[in-house]
Amino acid sequence: MIVLDASFDKSAPRVEESPPADRPEICFAGRSNVGKSSALNVLTRRKQLARVSKTPGRTRLLNFFNVELADRAGPHRRTAQVRFCDLPGYGFARGPKDERRAWGQMIGDYLQKRESLAVVVVLIDAEVGPQPRDFEMMEFLRVSTHPFIIAATKADRLARTRRGAALDRIARDLEVPRESVLAFSSQEDIGWKELWKALCAACGIFGAASDHVLTSEEEAP
Repeated sequence: MIVLDASFDKSAPRVEESPPADRPEICFAGRSNVGKSSALNVLTRRKQLARVSKTPGRTRLLNFFNVELADRAGPHRRTAQVRFCDLPGYGFARGPKDERRAWGQMIGDYLQKRESLAVVVVLIDAEVGPQPRDFEMMEFLRVSTHPFIIAATKADRLARTRRGAALDRIARDLEVPRESVLAFSSQEDIGWKELWKALCAACGIFGAASDHVLTSEEEAP
């Protein structure tokens, strides 16, 4: 899979102000500072497509990015277009209480109303494990119709001998099949190819298939 082009589209304070629902959309959800923006940059092979901040809670809008893909190089390649949406992080966001409540409403409205949403990528810190807001997000997704993917970020911080146990714990805590939890790192070459394959499968492009994509009908282990 090759990223031909990736560009910022727009920021929106409300789902009603989102770009046209004209292509499969992939949204990235997770706690503040879990590595959402870094993941977008790694997946698109762009260093600064999404702004990376050291201050948790800086993303306060729905940020949209257009991505053009090809299944291979050469004249006979197939191409496709998808859109990324970087959701505001939850957990550490700072600001007035009313403003934080509005961010939560914005995220909920997006997940419920966005017609082109094809899959939700839930990012969990591999070292820290799921936190209360992560469980809330999972409960919401379990009763929704959206497929979702669990990516355990910052996997490079764990020794190889500890990585498997950390993924086991995340799967057990979230009550999902073990093979559905994908190790990922934006600092090392871990998981980005597997994540792209899962995203293509969820979006129905290039005939991709993946065990990492879960639906609300999936049974817990």
